Amino acid sequence: MKLYKSLSGVETKRDDNKSTTRGGEQALLEVKNLGISFREYKSGLLESKLQVIRGLDITVNQGEVHAILGASGSGKSLLANAIMGLLPENAEVTGTINFRGVTLDSESQTMLRGKEIALVPQSVNSLDPLMKIGKQVRASIKEKNKKYIQRNIFRKFRLNSKVENYYPFQLSGGMARRVLASTAMVSGAQLIIADELTPGMDEHSLQETMNFIRDLANEGRGILFITHDINIAKKIADKVAIFYAGTCVEVASTEDFSGSGKSLRHPYTKALWNALPQNGFTPLAGSQPFIAELEKGCLFEPRCPYATSVCSEEEPESRTMTGGMVKCYHA
Repeated sequence: MKLYKSLSGVETKRDDNKSTTRGGEQALLEVKNLGISFREYKSGLLESKLQVIRGLDITVNQGEVHAILGASGSGKSLLANAIMGLLPENAEVTGTINFRGVTLDSESQTMLRGKEIALVPQSVNSLDPLMKIGKQVRASIKEKNKKYIQRNIFRKFRLNSKVENYYPFQLSGGMARRVLASTAMVSGAQLIIADELTPGMDEHSLQETMNFIRDLANEGRGILFITHDINIAKKIADKVAIFYAGTCVEVASTEDFSGSGKSLRHPYTKALWNALPQNGFTPLAGSQPFIAELEKGCLFEPRCPYATSVCSEEEPESRTMTGGMVKCYHA
């Protein structure tokens, strides 16, 4: 490990044996063995820790749309907030988050936020209720001709020219999401995290938004696209990470999501794919465990048809398999 100047100008550590992309280039974003716990107090002011994410690995390359897919409570939005440095004060983070090979700390996250790394948040309450929409979007634009750029991006997202003079309370849910997306897209950020961007959009706006995100990736930006919709992920992403109970159980290419799912590696991913109406509508028994009830071993073991005694004793490690990543003893 050596000391380097971080993007915020402060010295930080970097591993010279860092992972690289397919072409030997440095990964844009690399999350290694991420763990997130929250301090909480129970009766008698007894402090305890609730671990909500553990052993999570994600890599996003330049020019790539990397989808994050999982049920509510699986840790998707927590990952986004950890990258942005927006977790609450009672959160404790372990592992490393590297951006362009530099390990992020709270200072560098503050410096990069909204500039090199932009978030399209899930909550539309992120808009300033006292500022007109157009002014909010223009505040993120670095170039000159701010109004021209803002109006052009509004046209791409099918937002009427009158919208720039609206206040947030005058927007529908779908319009607010498109405004939030516009703000991130014009920021010039190299990494864009879109957290549940598409709910509330009509079909035409959805298609335009996906086309625009694909264009940004083709220009060399990295996109972390958080969603619960496999069909949307399949249309826009290069690869898909499957989250379950606070960890990533598989990373697969979008081509693996086809037919009966034979190319998929993890039983949970196969079950998600085969639960779709067009793939047999086969339900998966049970439900994702509550974070406070997690035990040792594989998190999916209670619901897995292939589980054996080893699955309940020790959590499987990430391993590379047929061009993807999986956490499973029986993949």
